[in-house]
Amino acid sequence: MNRLIRVIGIVLMVLLAGYQPIRAQQSIRINQGWQFLKQDLGGIWEAVRPGKEGNPESVPLWTKVNLPHCANDKDAVDPDVNYYQGPMWYKTQLDVKNPYEGGRTLLHFEGAGQKTQVYVYTTKVGEHVGGYDEWSVDITEAVALFLKDEKLVREFKGKVPVMVRCDNSRDLEMMPSDLSDFNLYGGLYRYVNLVYQPSLYISSLFATPVVAANSKSATVNVKVHLENPGHLTTAQLSIKLKDPLGREVQKIEKQVQQLNGDINAGDLVVKNPGLWSTGQPVLYTLEATITSGGVTQTTQTRIGFRSFEFVKKGPFLLNGKRLLLRGTHRHEDHAGVAAAMTEDQMREEMIAMKEMGVNFIRLGHYQQSRVILDLCDSLGILVWEEIPWCRGGLGGPVYQEQGKRMLRNMIGQHYNHPSVIIWGLGNENDWPNDFPEFDQQKIRAYMKELHDLSHQLDPSRKTAIRRCDFCKDIVDVYSPSIWAGWYRGVYTEYKEVSKAEFDKVDHFLHVEWGGDSHAGRHSETPDKALQNIKASGTADERAGDASLYGGAARASKDGDWSETYICNLVDWHLKEQETMPWLTGTAQWPFKDFSTPVRPENPVPYMNQKGVVERDLTKKEAYYVFQSYWATRPMVHIYGHSWPVRWGNENEEKMIKVYSNCDEAELFINGQSYGIKKRNSQDFPAAGLRWNLPLKKGSYNVHVMARKGKTVVTDTIRFEYQTEKWAQPAQVSLKKISEENGIVTIEARLYDAKNVQCLDAVNWIRFGLTGDGTLIDNLGTSGGSRLVQLYNGRATIRIQTNGGRSVASAKVDQLPVTFLNL
Repeated sequence: MNRLIRVIGIVLMVLLAGYQPIRAQQSIRINQGWQFLKQDLGGIWEAVRPGKEGNPESVPLWTKVNLPHCANDKDAVDPDVNYYQGPMWYKTQLDVKNPYEGGRTLLHFEGAGQKTQVYVYTTKVGEHVGGYDEWSVDITEAVALFLKDEKLVREFKGKVPVMVRCDNSRDLEMMPSDLSDFNLYGGLYRYVNLVYQPSLYISSLFATPVVAANSKSATVNVKVHLENPGHLTTAQLSIKLKDPLGREVQKIEKQVQQLNGDINAGDLVVKNPGLWSTGQPVLYTLEATITSGGVTQTTQTRIGFRSFEFVKKGPFLLNGKRLLLRGTHRHEDHAGVAAAMTEDQMREEMIAMKEMGVNFIRLGHYQQSRVILDLCDSLGILVWEEIPWCRGGLGGPVYQEQGKRMLRNMIGQHYNHPSVIIWGLGNENDWPNDFPEFDQQKIRAYMKELHDLSHQLDPSRKTAIRRCDFCKDIVDVYSPSIWAGWYRGVYTEYKEVSKAEFDKVDHFLHVEWGGDSHAGRHSETPDKALQNIKASGTADERAGDASLYGGAARASKDGDWSETYICNLVDWHLKEQETMPWLTGTAQWPFKDFSTPVRPENPVPYMNQKGVVERDLTKKEAYYVFQSYWATRPMVHIYGHSWPVRWGNENEEKMIKVYSNCDEAELFINGQSYGIKKRNSQDFPAAGLRWNLPLKKGSYNVHVMARKGKTVVTDTIRFEYQTEKWAQPAQVSLKKISEENGIVTIEARLYDAKNVQCLDAVNWIRFGLTGDGTLIDNLGTSGGSRLVQLYNGRATIRIQTNGGRSVASAKVDQLPVTFLNL
């Protein structure tokens, strides 16, 4: 039975592309038919009575949108404006048809930023503060009141008008702080559902699985929370547990007279349970049904059986065996949509993480979509999820109660997910703050309140924080600030610094490490800047380290921001982690580049570029370094897929690096073999899969064959080798390099006065366009920003031609502007 269930777990992962999470019955996503206004109104009447469509006197002007939708889909990374923070409105008309006599009609919001008010016609039916937890409003009475007015029913053709006001204005009494290194987005950026419930229904279902020490049996305690607006007096409650094949394992049936609030439904006992793990994420289905007066309501959740332990002064155990947590981070952010990612986009992102070899994720720095947690359950990715107490110090009673409410909601809403092992209580709470007072003792007292509340609500999970040393003794697991080779020191001191921090606490987990890289920028001398950087002995991030000016020498300020350097930094960290038997694990920061208001001068303005993929999920070179250490499927990747021209002297020896998890690899250049190398993870860099070869001016075709057992994988790149030396940039060239489906890609290159390409140029370039076409910009990617730093003396951008004619321009300061007719 155990073996069968493990096989099923693997099958579930393979079929995940078609996976749909279980949802409550009679729940309808209302994605279409919305209108949006990016400003405030004088009152609700302006939303109800905007005037007839097409009337030039009908102001303000609404735009049609689909949900999920973010008000900051483009302006979050617009290089010329601050992102919008203020009120905004959405409106739609719903066809409300509740099938239950005496039932309730709800609007369920999976997340909306950051303060929200909801209206049915002119009646305010609810409001919510907080941009990341789920919440519902009951619109039953307001709908009934509207439908009583026959004139309104005729005017709106039987539809019910619903208006939603969102507001992401700056507010010191709100979590998270506007000092945070991410945007506080506005809008209905997660799904909204129209939910029909009968007059007695289960609003919440809680499952607490406990696995016996020998893993031969498990129990599941089941609690339900009932809502009884119909004031019914008796009901039949049924609880069923089904295995991954849908077969019933255990069942509870009982008569219930207490029909309000929490009910302990009882315990289910399972023999020889299939255990949930990161390699075989076996999921059971728990189904709860309440029946009264012939009306039945059913809700379902998925659960998993597993045990975990952070060994005191030792490693992490999952189901009694050591597991090195190989982690990353996620912000709810994506090119072109900001926070409003669709379920398909989320699935693509999480599968890319799993394929990289990730088995752990810290969700920064707020409760994230239920879709993400469902995917972590199914893919086998352990989770640290946290409330958005991020920077900003400590506010007053309203602020503090909001944090507790967010913690209660996060735990209550994500309690059943087997992937969750840690509830995060805060991030960088030692940061310069929003308030005149910064009292460490008061912060400690509040942290202790959150810690105690978390264990009261959920004794089975751990609490954790990152970077607040004066609170590290309060939480169960602590992560100090260690940025070896980026914000402080050099990456070769990573193990030494980590061990020193490990010794200071009982339970250590290192989250946030890595560094920024400008996609497409590569270097022949990536470690040159390190000559002026001294080992720090601590490698912690300090105030001002993220700045590009002033302070001590550091890679974040003085380095070249090349993918080459970051690959070396990542390579060193990963090879060292294999030699740290006491290590619980780490989480690189972050998986994907994301937008932030506090980094306007980065090579892509307003972007944190520490991701191993770009904001549109385009893989950077570092992605493959992680794969070479973490992935199980055989892979091979030659460094430099986005490096079309290398440079140096004639016959200068250059390194060709190959990243692979295979046992050996053979390199071919222009058809000639240069020998087989054996992989050795401790042979830095590239685990020994590197070839130092003299290069002459010309074209190179580089091919690699890697073997793992009987499996052979290959990769190929092509590049030019330039030996001509360049002087100061003198001219910009602009040409079309491709066109497909009405989208043109143009490339700008920087040359000196003798027409030699300046391959180390990092100048800023601004693209422009006039005519019928449209620049595809404000994406937050190296090829999707109209203002961007060059990468190796070049930059690209795409243009939607719209079937017409346009003139593109490229401007580099101090150089003549260049034009291109399209």
